[in-house]
Amino acid sequence: MNANFGIGTLARLGLATAATTVLLDQALKLWLLFVFDLASRGVVRLTPFLDLVLIWNKGISYGMFQQNGPFGQWALLALTTIAVALLLVWLTRAESRLLVVSLGLIIGGAAGNAIDRLAYGAVADFVLLHLTTTSFSFKWYVFNLADAAIVAGVAGLLYDSFAGRRAAKQP
Repeated sequence: MNANFGIGTLARLGLATAATTVLLDQALKLWLLFVFDLASRGVVRLTPFLDLVLIWNKGISYGMFQQNGPFGQWALLALTTIAVALLLVWLTRAESRLLVVSLGLIIGGAAGNAIDRLAYGAVADFVLLHLTTTSFSFKWYVFNLADAAIVAGVAGLLYDSFAGRRAAKQP
């Protein structure tokens, strides 16, 4: 019996990328929450431009659409589930390494954040990039590894859509 279940090599690469992303995201979050105890430490300065700080995000990216009630949280989970299912269909039909890795990063990031919503009712965000000088201050939104994977995956999709296929068609 074939253990591949009809899934091609490229799709397996995308699924492995998704699984690795979820595992790394959840392992880091569990360590920061329960071993390092980031919640009790407040702001932890790592570099002049990078801090660790725990923020519970009940919305989506950039803290938009905050959902405090159970209906909103379940609606976000349902939307995430639908998006992941559609991305999985796309992944099984993808024909390039970049495309399947990019889709795997997005799927893994979405799944990692969905696990947080199920376990805690919110997503654990903890990375704060900032720039502060005597005359200027800029703070980026607080994010996590899953968010970074989603952004990297979207960047890969954009690159593949603009350069990947065109380059493959040129002689």
